[in-house]
Amino acid sequence: MAILQTKEQVKELGETVGRSNPNAVPRIERVIINVGTGRRVNADGKKAIEPVEKDLMRITGQKPVIRKAKKSVASFKLREGQAAGVMVTLRGRRAEDFLTRLVRIALPRTRDFRGIKRSAVDEGGNMHIGITEQTIFLETVNEPTGVLFGMQVTVVTTARNKEEGEALFTQLGFPLQKDEA
Repeated sequence: MAILQTKEQVKELGETVGRSNPNAVPRIERVIINVGTGRRVNADGKKAIEPVEKDLMRITGQKPVIRKAKKSVASFKLREGQAAGVMVTLRGRRAEDFLTRLVRIALPRTRDFRGIKRSAVDEGGNMHIGITEQTIFLETVNEPTGVLFGMQVTVVTTARNKEEGEALFTQLGFPLQKDEA
């Protein structure tokens, strides 16, 4: 699987989606990984986020950004300015490497994996995948931090609609489930 499509792949995808201009063919722009810290955050915040930050750095190869709460929410015991999550945005080669590891190694390691549901592709052609544990990535096995967390992976594309997004992901080798009609 390669995010950086070859000329033949671009031409084939252009015919599939009905575009003759190679610059108008859908492609992947970036990959965003979000981790909500949730109950791990305490009054100081930083100590509780360090293991999550460390694991996410190992998985993505890039230092994550700690996201702060914009406003207080009493029901979640969240105060304004308190660390609420960790986020990484990957582009180019790092995004390609991450997606290759995700699709080829990590997702098949999940229990009862039968492919990514087609409903994971939204109306704008972007894909959203929820991962329940970071332990599916081999990078976390060598030095476990002892903290389990889930993450949301968003693959942002230049596709204009769901059909174009599905065609792009199918061509790139993402294991999308068959329609259950």
